[in-house]
Amino acid sequence: MGCYDCCMRCLGGVPYCSLVATLLCFSGIALFCGCGHQALTETERLIETYFARNLQDYITLAYIIQYFQYVIYGLASFFFLYCIALLAEGFYTTSAAKQTFGEFRSTMCGRCLSSSFIVMTYLLAVLWLLVFAFSALPVYFFYNMDATCSTIDVLTETPASINQLCVDARQYGLLPWNAVPGKACGMTLSNICKTREYQMTYNLYVAAFAGAGITLLALLTYTVSSTYNFAVLRYLGRKGIGPRC
Repeated sequence: MGCYDCCMRCLGGVPYCSLVATLLCFSGIALFCGCGHQALTETERLIETYFARNLQDYITLAYIIQYFQYVIYGLASFFFLYCIALLAEGFYTTSAAKQTFGEFRSTMCGRCLSSSFIVMTYLLAVLWLLVFAFSALPVYFFYNMDATCSTIDVLTETPASINQLCVDARQYGLLPWNAVPGKACGMTLSNICKTREYQMTYNLYVAAFAGAGITLLALLTYTVSSTYNFAVLRYLGRKGIGPRC
């Protein structure tokens, strides 16, 4: 057999769907965890600088941010290992492996493992859908803040009107109602929107939101590919191929 034919047979055994899903998952988790972690740090800085003067007003928020950052560390580690496991399972169950390595031996253990991955990935996709929706909340907050700042810039010639345009962090549950000042209005709010910290935090949350969406797409791709691979194993199992374990 020539080198070209050997390479073609090796490439034929690659589960491309699982490979694409793995790349999507790695890139999505990297975006979500990296940008989300830094965005939380910048959010605490913004609240501390512009919306709260007393440490006791935002100490609870600081603890929550720290807790979510630890969760992000765990998510990054978990998804790295889980994606590697799904990719390995894709190599094991892909139908192309039968053409590459000869007669495919489907076992009861292999089919149970594949069905377990399908259920786990499906449940993980449902849970991640909630994370995807939750990651849209800070984007919504900063979008409203940016829209308010744009309105203030348009109405700069009527200062009496722009002073009534405010963003109250207490309304979003970020601060207690007795926090001072708790909100930013008028030109103060407009100046906040022009700072580097605000622009970077906004962009980081958008990137984290996009990363959550990419990860969700990867999990759905995994679900489809795993279901197809399981169907192949079931078909081979009904033909009585291979031993039982």
